[in-house]
Amino acid sequence: MSYLILKHLHVGSVILSLSLFSLRGIWMLCDSQMLQRRWARVLPHMIDTVLLTSALLLAWQVQQLPFRDHWLTAKVCGLLLYIVLGSIALKRGRSKGIRVAALLAAWASAGYIVSVALTRQPLPWQFF
Repeated sequence: MSYLILKHLHVGSVILSLSLFSLRGIWMLCDSQMLQRRWARVLPHMIDTVLLTSALLLAWQVQQLPFRDHWLTAKVCGLLLYIVLGSIALKRGRSKGIRVAALLAAWASAGYIVSVALTRQPLPWQFF
């Protein structure tokens, strides 16, 4: 599979994943029963599987690896944080306040991951 196709598949699945996460976060804020729908529980896993698979194929194709390429290590660490925070925000938070704080932190970590991807710098806000 060509690099360009993989990159577009990856970016498209990032957009879908973050959009669906945001929608589910809004539903959580509104106490919507839509969160309990089967498709709302299954579709994110399907999209995230495509996202992760395309990420692994891209890394293999361009021969960049976590723990060797620091920006990719930063993305993986950011992703792990995003997963934990997203789980707290949508399922495991004991109170609405905790879920809201986790949702905001998950959005911030997603922003960090995207900025690292765009700059290929583990600290994307540094210019020098």
